Amino acid sequence: MVGRIRRIDFGVNCYLIDVEGGYVLIDTSFPNQRDKLDAELAAAGCGPDNLRLIVLTHGDVDHAGNCAHLRSTHHAPIAIHRQDAEIVRSGDMTAGRTDKPDRHTLAFRFLTWASGLLYKITRTGVDFEAFEPDVLLEDEQDLSAYGLDARVVHLSGHSSGSIGILAGGGVLFCGDLLVNVMRPSLHYYIDDLAQAHESIRKLSGLGVETLYPGHGKPFPLSELPIPGRRFG
Repeated sequence: MVGRIRRIDFGVNCYLIDVEGGYVLIDTSFPNQRDKLDAELAAAGCGPDNLRLIVLTHGDVDHAGNCAHLRSTHHAPIAIHRQDAEIVRSGDMTAGRTDKPDRHTLAFRFLTWASGLLYKITRTGVDFEAFEPDVLLEDEQDLSAYGLDARVVHLSGHSSGSIGILAGGGVLFCGDLLVNVMRPSLHYYIDDLAQAHESIRKLSGLGVETLYPGHGKPFPLSELPIPGRRFG
């Protein structure tokens, strides 16, 4: 079974998991949430000597925004799927993506525009710091070396290197393949819709019981539509 899971919600979820010998952190939020994230980690007892691994579900800034900072302060290695590594190396969120994504909803475009405008007005954010990842992940990779009874599941669609982390007890941290803002659905931005649907079809064969998305509250697999049915 997976250890205690702390959901740290900044509009994008970070998950801090108790593991043997410390903690594993899944995703790190936007750079402008840095002070709050530091405080949450400290309150949980996660410090420079016991953060064993930072795992990224994909390379976007809202998930990778504090990686370089945390590696500096907590001395933890950073792991990402090799197909998303160029995103964090370059700081280019379009790296490895198509010019015209299959799904790019009006709501997502508005939120992206509004977030950019707020940053320009307030300058409360911190610029993304590109970095070289320490561990390049592959499908089915075992994470037990870091104290986490879990394996990597390649779930492309939102980006080519998007992954899930499948832990004991049927727990799947699914990144931005799915969101649960109003109801479980595909993320508002999908680079390759066919790959996203194929990734969703995988879930029923993995023994997944509960999904922990990148945005919104955890939800049971049973709340998804009929397995294999196309949905958005």
